[in-house]
Amino acid sequence: MDIRRIIAALEQVAPPELAEEYDAGRIGLVVEGKDEIGTVCCALDATERVAEAAVLAGADMLVVHHTPLWSPVTAVRGPTSRLLRTLLAAGMNLYVMHTNFDHAPGGVNDVLASRLDLSRTERMAAGLVGDCSLDANEIARRLPGGGIRVYGEVGTIRRLAVVGGSGFDPDLIREAVDLGAEAFLSAELKHSVARASPIPCLEATHYALEAPAMEALASRMGWHYIPDPPHVVVVP
Repeated sequence: MDIRRIIAALEQVAPPELAEEYDAGRIGLVVEGKDEIGTVCCALDATERVAEAAVLAGADMLVVHHTPLWSPVTAVRGPTSRLLRTLLAAGMNLYVMHTNFDHAPGGVNDVLASRLDLSRTERMAAGLVGDCSLDANEIARRLPGGGIRVYGEVGTIRRLAVVGGSGFDPDLIREAVDLGAEAFLSAELKHSVARASPIPCLEATHYALEAPAMEALASRMGWHYIPDPPHVVVVP
């Protein structure tokens, strides 16, 4: 299939105009390869391991959530050099769907809400709030890899806010409270935010919250999904 048809399909799934301003120039086709696409692989991150697995799978395109080229590239060396060498040698396209996929229907936050069986969902600026019947242990069990950390006392949560990625923002937490949230699930929580939060904060890993959506996307599109969880060990 011609790459232009693939890109048109991806832009229907996650329209670029849904992306946050800081994603300008960092989504879409960020590494150009072959024009004709036969095999597509999908992962959360474009790590060296993922790129090598995509080459072994015969991929002509790798679709990821996080760009590996976040900062302006002024020198090509180290991990960036190794990654680009792998992609370019294989003629592999690299396509990024970031905050546009967070906000899209059926995207990161919708998949996360579905995995946690949230109902009567309402959209926030960046995430969802929905009715819930799970406790923290069950939420952790339903997320891939590493469990969660709980700040505050929680039992069964009747209404839960979820934001895939780094969503612990005081304004978002207040918005969630206004929508009836009794707890807030996201990643990368600052101590000061946890202390000031009016509701318990449930901290998962970035990978646990966003990888399920990329796996679901691969299944939906008939692509090959490459899991690549970070090595995380909780030392008591």
